Amino acid sequence: MSGTSDGPAPAVDLVRPAVTESHIAASRRAGTPPHEERVPRVESLVAPPLDLSAGLPAELPAGLPADFLAGFPSGLSAGLSAGLPARLSAGAPAGLPPRPGIDFEADGHPHTGTDPRADAHPHPHPSTGAGTRAGTDTEAGTRTFRATFAAAPLAMAVVDREGLVVTANDTLAALLGAGPEGLTGRIAADLVDLASDARTWHAYREVLRGRQARLRCTRRLKHPDGHSLWAQVTVSPLPEEERAVLLSVSDISARRELQARLRHLQMHDPVTRLPNRTLFFERLSAALEAEAYEESGTGRIGLCYLDLDGFKAVNDTLGHRVGDRLLAAVAERLTRCANEAGYARAATPLVARLGGDEFALLVEDSTGTEQLADLADSVLKSLQVPFDLSGQRLSVSASIGVVERHAAGTTATGLMQAADTTLYWAKADGKSRWTLFDPERNAHRMTRQALSSTLRPAIEKGEFALEYQPLVCMEDGGVRGVEALVRWNHPQFGTLTPNRFIGLAEEDGSIVQLGRWVLATACRQARRWQLDHPDAEPIFVSVNVAVRQVWDSDLVADVAATLAETGLAPHLLQLELTESAVMGSAGRPLQALQALSDMGVRIAIDDFGTGYSNLAYLSRLPVSVLKLDGSFVRGFQYETGENGAGPDPRSNPADEVIVEAMIQLAHRLGLTVTAECVETSGQASRLRRIGCDTGQGWLYSRPVAPDRISALLTAAACSQA
Repeated sequence: MSGTSDGPAPAVDLVRPAVTESHIAASRRAGTPPHEERVPRVESLVAPPLDLSAGLPAELPAGLPADFLAGFPSGLSAGLSAGLPARLSAGAPAGLPPRPGIDFEADGHPHTGTDPRADAHPHPHPSTGAGTRAGTDTEAGTRTFRATFAAAPLAMAVVDREGLVVTANDTLAALLGAGPEGLTGRIAADLVDLASDARTWHAYREVLRGRQARLRCTRRLKHPDGHSLWAQVTVSPLPEEERAVLLSVSDISARRELQARLRHLQMHDPVTRLPNRTLFFERLSAALEAEAYEESGTGRIGLCYLDLDGFKAVNDTLGHRVGDRLLAAVAERLTRCANEAGYARAATPLVARLGGDEFALLVEDSTGTEQLADLADSVLKSLQVPFDLSGQRLSVSASIGVVERHAAGTTATGLMQAADTTLYWAKADGKSRWTLFDPERNAHRMTRQALSSTLRPAIEKGEFALEYQPLVCMEDGGVRGVEALVRWNHPQFGTLTPNRFIGLAEEDGSIVQLGRWVLATACRQARRWQLDHPDAEPIFVSVNVAVRQVWDSDLVADVAATLAETGLAPHLLQLELTESAVMGSAGRPLQALQALSDMGVRIAIDDFGTGYSNLAYLSRLPVSVLKLDGSFVRGFQYETGENGAGPDPRSNPADEVIVEAMIQLAHRLGLTVTAECVETSGQASRLRRIGCDTGQGWLYSRPVAPDRISALLTAAACSQA
């Protein structure tokens, strides 16, 4: 028979049956091109399966043509040989799904090599016969579904299990810039770029094999006319018997463009149009990921973090509108500097506005600190040129913190903390400059922060102790007094000297609590020495007092209470205040000093000669002792040359002239003078020669524990006896 096939249909023909000679002949009679026969039975994608559970009617002729049944499974073909279902003879529904092996001609009739309608019903009238109604309805349904598939606004294609396009509609052809016939037989994955990444390719193959329910992904496709489009690709399996999948493609270019615009607005600063803080940290975090620097590049990262100096004054005096124009102009210059720095390099630094007048320049794959230093220099020079804004000429400067390090082991938070700290250093060093991050300086800052947070509890825990350094008479070498020096026995950092924590205590106010403890402990120890060595001349104890103690507490009441509690005589207590704290004092501080002096307490000016040196004001202060700063005494170190003859050229004669003048002035005012930092016998002899009263330094003793002072007092008592 002309309608029979030469052999079993291939797997693809389960969806797209082969075209036979009778198909072509029928198509030509109907006026339909032969390629129409290759359009799949779209109605089978949505219609319910054929219900054979009711059995086959006996009135249908038993025995259908062999070529009609050849494509059906053996069990189903045996059942159909007894006749077609009654629901088919009564008129098949529009969605009746064809089964494998049935091919529809151009007019919609199933092709079996003979006309089944003539075999089943040779005599019925066309207007009343059941076979005629069934054929008419099936033909109409087939045409409907073919038209629906072809005209659907959603781009679709049926793809067989081998990944080849069985058929595609006009919408997909237009989307990809090809004709529907040109897509048939093509590899579907190549059309929509499903093999570009391993994960999508694996998921696509799983759908083809029936192991995964669906795949949805987004792809950027290239149109033959040159433009690109974004498409959402969905691959869904068809019923198992179809052995095919449905590929649908949606053009989401407009949606992607809208999303891109919204993201740009979300990620950029509206004033300067630079990337904002959110985008900056997104780029920074991506640059610090291991895969970003391990495969290529230098493996380093750099950051210039800058802040405009005095920008607040511009806003306050000229208004925010001018301030915004200035920020936009600064952004343009920073961008220009970044472009120049990125010329002939792998990447251009990212310029971002982090908020207010703070900007950042992120350098990925930096080549070292020299590159960051050059970038910071160019930024400073660019900003030094005045800005002309609507007839107003403005000049600004910037402070820049520069950080450059290996990307490995660096976090975004750690890098920004280092940059912020370095920016603070640049401002503290005088502004209008850049400063490079210093790990040692940062470690000291971190230590200060750790000490500040634990200082108050340390006082309560008793972590502080006092050491005492003798104050020696220059004439006879006898001990006249001691200076109490506080030490912090820190559980983590060891023993700390006052220069490590006194400044912190003054900043947070804990100096008041610490000062009371030092005062009470020193007076109690001085009284104990006096009681333990009754034969020795009593020595005074000198205690340092911060100016904040005078302001934030009742120092006079504290001293009076301590003296009363310990039984120490007022003249055996000396309070030391720095020259900068005492000179210019008025009001409450001056009244407190006067009250203490009237009480009999000795008042000493520490580090004299380095502060205000207001000699006229000195005569009106209730001061009894001047302590010369050690910087003057160090100039006395080299008294004679190396051969023992003549003065040493390294000595400074002016130091001796200044010290001698200050000693004579003090003596004229009725004050005694103590020289600090006496370390050599030559210094001691020269100080003694020009009239200095007492000396303090390592020549006599380092700061020692209280029992060592007891030993000195015992030795002094024995020598006097």
